[in-house]
Amino acid sequence: MRLTLALVLALLAGDARALTPEAYADLTGSLIFGTVESARDSLAEIRERGEPDAAASLILALRFGRPVDKRSVSGVLEQVTGAAADGWFDWMLWQQGSDVRSHPGHHLLQRRVWRSIDPAFDHFFANDVPSKIRLEEIVWGGVRVDGIPALTNPRMIDAADATYLRPEDEVFGVALGGEARAYPLRITNWHEMVNDVVGGVPVSLAYCTLCNAGILFRTDVAGFDEPLVFGSSGLLYRSNKLMYDDATRSLWNHFSGRPVVGPLAASDIELEVLPLVTTTWAEWRRLHPDTQVLARDTGYDRDYSAGAAYGSYFASPDLMFPALADAPGLRAKDEIFGVRAPGGAVAWPLEAFDGGAVHHGSAGLWDLVVVGDAAQRTARAYRIEPGERFEMAADDVLVRGDGTRFQIEEAALVASNGEQRPRVPGHLAYWFAWAGNLGPDSLQTAER
Repeated sequence: MRLTLALVLALLAGDARALTPEAYADLTGSLIFGTVESARDSLAEIRERGEPDAAASLILALRFGRPVDKRSVSGVLEQVTGAAADGWFDWMLWQQGSDVRSHPGHHLLQRRVWRSIDPAFDHFFANDVPSKIRLEEIVWGGVRVDGIPALTNPRMIDAADATYLRPEDEVFGVALGGEARAYPLRITNWHEMVNDVVGGVPVSLAYCTLCNAGILFRTDVAGFDEPLVFGSSGLLYRSNKLMYDDATRSLWNHFSGRPVVGPLAASDIELEVLPLVTTTWAEWRRLHPDTQVLARDTGYDRDYSAGAAYGSYFASPDLMFPALADAPGLRAKDEIFGVRAPGGAVAWPLEAFDGGAVHHGSAGLWDLVVVGDAAQRTARAYRIEPGERFEMAADDVLVRGDGTRFQIEEAALVASNGEQRPRVPGHLAYWFAWAGNLGPDSLQTAER
C-alpha cells in the first residue's frame, strides 16, 4: 500500500488515526477528486485507520465519487461502522439515525464538493459556521443556488383575466388586510418561493414540493430594516427544502421557519406562520370574486400546464431523497393537515375530511375546530373555547351546540351576534415531513 503524505505525517507524529482537518479532507477527497490509483490508496488507508468518523465522507463518496469502485466504499463503510446498507440512499438513512460524529475535516470536504457543483454554495458554509443541524445530513437537491427561481413581487391579474386556469386547478389562497390572492400550484411547483406583499403584509410563500407543504411566513422580522427575501438554496435536509435569506445568506428550515446554518443560526428567530389554504380555483373564486391571481407570464420559460412539474413524484409512494419515514400511523407520503400552536401540534389524515367533515382537537394551549373537504385538499382551523362543539349546517356555516350559527370566513368564524373564533395557521404536508419535524404522537384519529 502506498501511503499518502497525510498518513505519513500522522505516522511520524505517532498516531495513524489523528489527522488534522486539512489532512483528512485531502485523504478522503481522493475518493471523489483523485485518480483511480490515489482513490484506491486512500480507501485502503481509511480501512486501515478503522475509525467510524469517516462514515460521512464515505457516504458522500458513494454519491459523488467517480474514480473508485462504490462496492469497495460500501465494504469499508460496513467495516468502520459495523452496519450494513445498500447504496447512498440507505446509508444516508443510517446516518440520520446514528449518533456517529464526523471527523472535523468532513466539513472541508463537503465544502469542496459543493464548490465543484456551484461556487455560490460556498457562501453558506464558511469556516466554523454556526449550525443547528448536522452538516453531513445536508444533501444536494440536484440544482444550483436559485436553480429553482423565486418569484418576488410577481405580476398579479384579475380573476376574469386568468383564462389559463381550469376550475379544478389547485391554488394556494391567501386573504390578508382585505386583499385576496391566489397562487396556482401549477406555477408555484416550478418556483417554490413567492415573495410578495398582501394587504400591506410582507410574506413569503414557501412551498417544498418534496414534502408537499406550502407554508406562508410573515417576513418583517425584528432587527431588520427591510422584510427578508427568500430563495431556494438547492440544498435539502431530510428531504425538506432549505431556503435562504438574501440579507445574511443563512439557510432556513422550510418546515420550522427557523435559521439552521449561517449567521442567524445562533439566534432564536422564528418566522410567524400565517393562514393559508389549498383549494380549487373555482372554490377560491366563489369565496373571493375580487381575488387577484398570479399571472402566467412570470418572466421565466416553464411549462406551466397542470402536472408538468413533479407529477410523477406526487403520484409515486416513494421519496426522491432520503428521510427516515418509518413513523407509525400512516405511510410516508400520506397527506395530513397539521396545526402548530404554543406548546404542541396536532395533525389529521387528509382522508379524515372525506365528504366534508368537522373535527375537534387540541394543540398545546389551543382548542380547535377544523373544517375541511378532502376532495378539494382543503382544511381550515379555528381556535375555540374549551368544551365548544360545532357541526356543519350548510356550505360556509357551522352551528355550535347551543344553536348559534357561525359563518366560515378566512379570518375567523363569525356569528350574527358578533362572536368570533379566530383562524389559526395550518397546512398540508406529507406525513414523513410532519412526523420528522413535529413527532408522530401529534396524529389524531379520524373521529369527528
